[in-house]
Amino acid sequence: MSLNNLREQIDAIDNELVSLLNRRAEVSLQVGKQKASEPNVRIFAPERERDVIQRILALHNNGALPKEALVAIYREIISASIALQRPITVAYWGPAGTFTHIAALQRFGSSALFHDASNIPAIFGEVERGLADFGVVPVENSTEGVVNYTLDMFHETELKICAEIYVNIAHHLVSHAKSIADIKRLYTFSQPQGQCKRWLETHLPNVTLVETMPTSRAAERAAADPEGAGISTDKAAEIYGVPILQPHIEDNPNNRTRFLVVGRNEPPQTGRDKTSVLFAVKNAPGSLGRALRAFEDHNVNLSMIASRPTRNVSWEYVQFADFQGHEKDEPVQRALAELRTHSIYVNVLGSYPEG
Repeated sequence: MSLNNLREQIDAIDNELVSLLNRRAEVSLQVGKQKASEPNVRIFAPERERDVIQRILALHNNGALPKEALVAIYREIISASIALQRPITVAYWGPAGTFTHIAALQRFGSSALFHDASNIPAIFGEVERGLADFGVVPVENSTEGVVNYTLDMFHETELKICAEIYVNIAHHLVSHAKSIADIKRLYTFSQPQGQCKRWLETHLPNVTLVETMPTSRAAERAAADPEGAGISTDKAAEIYGVPILQPHIEDNPNNRTRFLVVGRNEPPQTGRDKTSVLFAVKNAPGSLGRALRAFEDHNVNLSMIASRPTRNVSWEYVQFADFQGHEKDEPVQRALAELRTHSIYVNVLGSYPEG
């Protein structure tokens, strides 16, 4: 078959695709009208989106299109459909090009309205004041552990966690310098520096470190400094027009960061959920162990726990924990009831679809 014939086939398929996408959009508009007529209907339904993606992957049947590409296409279709009903405004830790921005795009698609906030507390503030529907914040990295800035905010907010996002982390050394030997200053901060520690010790042991956060700001500073470099995302390098001098300088190629979506959304049970909780126990021997046994006693799988100092009393701590299950599941309700008997403070931060 000639190249022209093959291109004619693609054109015919495109005609069908555009027609089908328009039909899907018309149905989405009807969904929006239905939502508008019903009180308390959520504009963001992560459990529904997960079901759509899983259904599409089941239909894939080992086709020629990579699964990752199929998921990316449907993320954008879903994003455009939601925007037809009512655009969602999302606050993220900016400026554009950060991993938090990438996570927000991955979760909400490019049809959402994005607002960059100057820091993590500002993200919470944007959502609390109604300037954004949702906020995206980093909470845990597979190499460096928890993000303390985010955990500390959960002491002060009434927002709920309503979704989680996992992003593969790739760090790049960006610079206008002609070689690594020409670099005098490195713009970065503790998280990416820790994730690239071995590479930096080997290749830039004597460079001057300039505290710069987040990663896109490091790219911006590097773009203006001919003897400087930044640890950055490829998206930030593109935005600020600074070349990638050395790609993939992260020590662990399997490095991932988990992000949380915070808002006033409360997803229902799906059968595959996660719950996050903040609690504090008395400063007495065995008190934390007794509290944690509540999860074991009721067969609830505790997947993560981190301690943070309280803001009010020195040497007192609160615990941030994740476990599998939804707050409305009976085993979880029993575990939380027992946890409360051993704690002086329990705050359920949200139940949301896992993964």
